[in-house]
Amino acid sequence: MTPEKIKLNLEEGSLLLEYADGSRFTLTGEYLRVHSPSAEVRGHGKGQGILQSGKHGVRITHVAPSGNYALHVTFSDGHDSGIFTWDYLRDLAINYERYWQDYLSALEAAGEFREPDRQIVRLISPTQH
Repeated sequence: MTPEKIKLNLEEGSLLLEYADGSRFTLTGEYLRVHSPSAEVRGHGKGQGILQSGKHGVRITHVAPSGNYALHVTFSDGHDSGIFTWDYLRDLAINYERYWQDYLSALEAAGEFREPDRQIVRLISPTQH
């Protein structure tokens, strides 16, 4: 389903999609970045996806149509190789809550974080070596 209206909010770095059925969705730059359909995110085959961490604060900086079937999105971290088809954007919008929770769970399981400069530091007392 092709959106009737697409609006880039440069201040927030988010994308507003409005559809003929009256539905409206706002997708953040971080959300779209970590779900980019590019090989950098999805890998080059089934099961080869690469978990994207440290993308909190990433914003959408530019959008452009890609033919009549998709949107080319550029992000503030320089990523610009994902082409978001209309069907994929709609899927991301409709399933936002589930996909976002799955992403947060995957980060936690991997010991990774949304924040770009956050790391786990393990302190060892002098008596433990």
